[in-house]
Amino acid sequence: MKVEDFDFDLPKELIAQTPIKDRDTSRLLVLNKSNGNISHKHFYDILDYMEKGDTLVLNDTKVLPARLYGVKEETDAAIEILMLKDLGNDTWECLVKPAKRIKEGTVVTFSSKLKAKCTGIFDEGIRHFKFIYDGIFYEILDELGEMPLPPYIHEKLKEKDRYQTVYAKKIGSSAAPTAGLHFTKDLLKKIEDKGINIVYITLHVGLGTFRPVTAEDVTDHKMHSEFYMMDEKTADILNDTKKNNHKIISVGTTTTRTLETIMNLYGTFKMTSGWTDIFIYPGYKFKAIDALITNFHLPKSTLVMLVSAFASKENILNAYNEAIKEKYRFFSFGDAMLITEE
Repeated sequence: MKVEDFDFDLPKELIAQTPIKDRDTSRLLVLNKSNGNISHKHFYDILDYMEKGDTLVLNDTKVLPARLYGVKEETDAAIEILMLKDLGNDTWECLVKPAKRIKEGTVVTFSSKLKAKCTGIFDEGIRHFKFIYDGIFYEILDELGEMPLPPYIHEKLKEKDRYQTVYAKKIGSSAAPTAGLHFTKDLLKKIEDKGINIVYITLHVGLGTFRPVTAEDVTDHKMHSEFYMMDEKTADILNDTKKNNHKIISVGTTTTRTLETIMNLYGTFKMTSGWTDIFIYPGYKFKAIDALITNFHLPKSTLVMLVSAFASKENILNAYNEAIKEKYRFFSFGDAMLITEE
């Protein structure tokens, strides 16, 4: 299976540079994965595709303002750091530009309140840094850090919270679970009022989001691991949903990867946490989810491969071509897709 099989031509003007004014008014392409039929809706219509007893699963991770700009001590060379993973004891795995300037022991200064010392050197621009600060770390990050917007977004983000879901709670992500950006508190209340369960898992989005697939063959690609959690209440509701033959509707590829990881490990949902490097591509048999809400993803990305595994490559590429023809907005701040069997 070749990575090139998941390529498509996307006009640059369809890459959304800014979030839409009202989150739930984005467009929604509904794909019936059984027959390939397509409907054009708005995101607030998502309510029509859920029934009492179904369960909506959201990822409540919160994005760190994890992009920091500093200078190398002694030379004043400009350094950009993207914090990826909390390793404990104030030490973080980071992606650095330009990485060649950072050796073990190098100190980068961000402000009078914050410095970082390199404690480890790894491939692909990865470095470990021990942060030295005066005050409360996350408050300093809020003050100095920028939201780690993907490289295809060139506009400045005016409001930081537009790159957070309205239910973001557990801080630790390097990128937003963007399928969730379409939900408003009002829409979530309407979903709950209809008798649909809303539950939360956590997966902290890491380096895999920023890493292109460089292998020619899909099976040669190696995913980075990301930390996930599921609590007992969520596990119980999901197991009851399955038992009663209702739908589990996953919001985003991060939620899907967490649910599938747990189901693969235990054959049931349970309170657990750990690290997952699950890579889902065509041929994978889904065990956890019945429907998927997602955004439109980059060509040749692991995310396109995941949705192709769920709905078939032919259906997905056809739906993407339809979305391009209808001028849907693509990627993080773009429009949404619901993949279901209805």
